[in-house]
Amino acid sequence: MNALKCLSVRGLRAACARKHSSLTTELIQNMDKKATWDRFYTENRTNAAAFKNFEWFFGFDSIRHIILPLLPPKSRPDRPFQVLDLGCGTSALGPSIYKHSPITVHVTCADISPVAVKLMQEHVTSEEIETSDAASQISFVEMDCTQLLNHYGPESIDLIVDKGTTDALLRSREGKDKARLMLCEGLTVLRRSGALLQFSDEDPDARLLWLETEMQKQGIMGHVVTQEVGELRGVVYFCYQVLPAVSE
Repeated sequence: MNALKCLSVRGLRAACARKHSSLTTELIQNMDKKATWDRFYTENRTNAAAFKNFEWFFGFDSIRHIILPLLPPKSRPDRPFQVLDLGCGTSALGPSIYKHSPITVHVTCADISPVAVKLMQEHVTSEEIETSDAASQISFVEMDCTQLLNHYGPESIDLIVDKGTTDALLRSREGKDKARLMLCEGLTVLRRSGALLQFSDEDPDARLLWLETEMQKQGIMGHVVTQEVGELRGVVYFCYQVLPAVSE
């Protein structure tokens, strides 16, 4: 993982006890709150000698074989391929997709924390990323990911990536409704030909049931494909690929 900090929610508890003792209880119980993450990223940056990407679960190299095949061989000539990274934090996932995409992409890295967004903007500005396609673009945006329709029209995004954001909401004291809303809005702005990826350490028996139940409640047609990502430090991770039904 190079210099990246890679943690699951379980590992985060131990890390907080070591480096962010004041955030331990607040972070675990209130991962749905903007103020929690503002404090976390502020302390994380203050305690580090230099900027380091903070990765939930794992870095891009662990899942590039899942993400890159979803980018079509040739983007539509009238528009770039739109990628949305939900709850990006200070992860290198969005920048890595931008860097390694063989086609023209517009990658939007969205997070509720302006602290995280500013850190990433400064980092990318100071260390220019070489891309495979000069027309590709990347942006970092402060955004509440439960209100995607305030920023996007229906069926306007080709690929949505959620690495740990749904996990954080579901495990928060008051985050379950927000997780449901984020899923609903995500599937509304997702193109029928697109995919929504959830990377999680939650067992398929639980996550599949939650996804299928919520899709059924919201009247969303589609199916979910599960793929094991692998094991890291004793924790098994999965990719849940939500595919909307394509109208015939």
